[in-house]
Amino acid sequence: MKAKAHCYGDNIDTDRIIAGKYTKTLNPNDLAAHVLEDLDPKFRDKLKKGDFLVAGHNFGCGSSREQAPLALLTAGVSAVIAKSFSRIFFRNSINIGLRVLVIPEHKIEMGQELEYNSTTGRVRNLSAKISYSCQPLPKIMSEILKSGGLVGYLKARNNYEETCI
Repeated sequence: MKAKAHCYGDNIDTDRIIAGKYTKTLNPNDLAAHVLEDLDPKFRDKLKKGDFLVAGHNFGCGSSREQAPLALLTAGVSAVIAKSFSRIFFRNSINIGLRVLVIPEHKIEMGQELEYNSTTGRVRNLSAKISYSCQPLPKIMSEILKSGGLVGYLKARNNYEETCI
């Protein structure tokens, strides 16, 4: 996948990703309509489907709110690249099918063109002509992502109904 980078700093918490006042809905499109609006009111206007969200350290800290990665995914973010993630945001992202890429040393800047290769686990910054290796995911997490999230993973293995009873 090849797309543009939208860059933000360290410690972006789940309230900045999607404000609590918008989380009282089951409609993911309602969440997506307000994603990052407290951090960057023009984010939704700038975002094109498939773009990358890039951050510094501790992205997704704050709460266990599953709506945060869901809002990003539904808005069209193809992957979040960060130097580090809050543990629960990271896992929630995998479970709903949002790709999260850990690159501790990245120097990606706003607007740069990036290309991600899921086979090699590398992100190429086409603008700066530099390449980064992502920290590899455990096999089970890769399989969950390939299935579109945890529900898809369980359905593919005929475990969904048994697990939900």
